[in-house]
Amino acid sequence: MPVITVHGPKMSKEQKAELVKSFTEIASKIMNIPAQAFTILIEEMERENVGVGGVLLADREK
Repeated sequence: MPVITVHGPKMSKEQKAELVKSFTEIASKIMNIPAQAFTILIEEMERENVGVGGVLLADREK
């Protein structure tokens, strides 16, 4: 059972559904594995919980 994990910003339910559908279709085609075998995990991250180059993403927007 292949598992795809996506770490990213908050998304709407519609965006998540499109992401899951697209990732599943593409991975299924590339790996030649039935779509039903895939599990997609979405981990939403707040910008204040991510640091890049020593600075929180939330602070980089200011």
